[in-house]
Amino acid sequence: MDKQLFEYLLRLGDTSLILSQRLSEWCGHGPVLEEDLALTNTALDLLGQARMWLTLAGEVEGQGRDEDQLAYLRDAHQFRNCLLVEQPNGHYGDTMARQFLFDVWHYFLLQQLMQSKDERIAGIAAKAIKEVTYHVRRSSDLVVRLGDGTEESHRRMQAAIDSAWTFAGELFADDEVDQDLAARGIAVERASLFQPWLAHVREVLEEATLTLPQEREAFHLLRRGGLQGRHTESLGYMLAEMQHLQRAYPGARW
Repeated sequence: MDKQLFEYLLRLGDTSLILSQRLSEWCGHGPVLEEDLALTNTALDLLGQARMWLTLAGEVEGQGRDEDQLAYLRDAHQFRNCLLVEQPNGHYGDTMARQFLFDVWHYFLLQQLMQSKDERIAGIAAKAIKEVTYHVRRSSDLVVRLGDGTEESHRRMQAAIDSAWTFAGELFADDEVDQDLAARGIAVERASLFQPWLAHVREVLEEATLTLPQEREAFHLLRRGGLQGRHTESLGYMLAEMQHLQRAYPGARW
């Protein structure tokens, strides 16, 4: 088994899966019907992407585990998602700040993965980027609308960006997994995505009349570790709910 590739695929799959689960919590609770449906559709897009990544991870592992077993039968310390996506939804501005910072990174990541020497990874990235292109456009637009809206929406959106920003640095932190796969032409070094990400984020925040936080605030050493299985307590509570049926009735099928 290619352990480095397996770890990398878990990171891609888990990050999409956990954010999908977070967004699904808004179903029936959105501020307006249009946004309720839009967030649910985004969650479904990410869930579909997670299934593709985790299915491939199971194939690479070669232990007979499929995407369902990887999603529902692992404990929190075995998940490899970034910390940003497991943070609680908060108010709608918090959710959109998290989504915006993630979407922009996700787009540039998939853009590079389309050039992967692993045709399976390139193929999944090519499918996913069509959906993520819309995700970026939508979350960028909402950040502008909330940031350049009322005095209260501006204040709350700025606070939301400042809070989510402290978790963003992990998206660009390379370790031996990223470096090994990048050297083999399979993946991309995360650090190379930072400048294009920052340029897009800066442009949108300027239009939204929001202040770009200082770069160093994004790279707090205590706000990373999810990619290696060190998570905040928020993930454990979420998994308890997400995995309840399969844990209570092992092997249950519809």
